[in-house]
Amino acid sequence: MSKVNYYTKEGLQRLKDELKHMESVERPSISAQIAEARDKGDLSENAEYDAAKEAQGILEAKISKLKESLSNARVVDKSQLDTSKALILAKVKIKNLKNNKEMVYQLVAPKEANLKEGKISVDSPIGEGLLGKKVGDIAEVQVPQGIVKFEIVDISA
Repeated sequence: MSKVNYYTKEGLQRLKDELKHMESVERPSISAQIAEARDKGDLSENAEYDAAKEAQGILEAKISKLKESLSNARVVDKSQLDTSKALILAKVKIKNLKNNKEMVYQLVAPKEANLKEGKISVDSPIGEGLLGKKVGDIAEVQVPQGIVKFEIVDISA
């Protein structure tokens, strides 16, 4: 059984657009490459045909995985968020207790994670460490350099 994936409305739309692009643009393009390579003769020694078939297999696997993600997708309404705890789609302001640096991250689904936008995956070490914590709690996060302690300063929608 697959796990439920939570998305923002925008994040879910991006996934749907990506799937539509794969099915309506990339798939026909690869089919055309296969047909062109097939027209060149002997398939047993045709590197173009082999490469196109491999690309087709990879694309079909991506499409299948994306469809599975979409079938298990749920949109989270930000107005219904419980801001008493750090949950998915919450913006969490944290303070690194080692250097007193404050950061704000939004906890999102893995496919929506983008560090430049301040969005971290709930499956990342920091995301997992923050989930379920309340303001004032200390989150101990295992990172490659060891354990880092973060104080939860604020949680908002």
